[in-house]
Amino acid sequence: MEKIKNIWFDENRIYLKTTEGRVLSRPLEAYPELKEASMEQRNDFTIDDEGTSIRWEDLDADMHISSFYETSEPNNQNEVAKMFARFPWLNVSEVARAIGINKSLLARYIYGISKPSEQRLQQIRYTLHALGTELQSA
Repeated sequence: MEKIKNIWFDENRIYLKTTEGRVLSRPLEAYPELKEASMEQRNDFTIDDEGTSIRWEDLDADMHISSFYETSEPNNQNEVAKMFARFPWLNVSEVARAIGINKSLLARYIYGISKPSEQRLQQIRYTLHALGTELQSA
């Protein structure tokens, strides 16, 4: 099995080099906690003894080598992304809390890395509508 030899970042991606010499990469949108982190925080990682996982202690984030085998790229033309693009001042953390989901999951929906079920999409619509109604009555 391939193992992680090293990782590095550019402005938009995380790269991984394996012990077999392959270079794999993923968009930072796939990992919202890393996208929001400073370069110093991103570079403060450890690779486990087996060479299969990366840990960012300060960010409380973990990544397995298998996540680099995923090839989907962000799709910012999805419905959730369009909702948040219309209202860029929305706080993703607070909206996620109002929906009852993790901020990272909502960010993955926004960036088009993950696709919400129809039920989850309805929850997102309902929550944004409720927030708008509340703002309008203030």
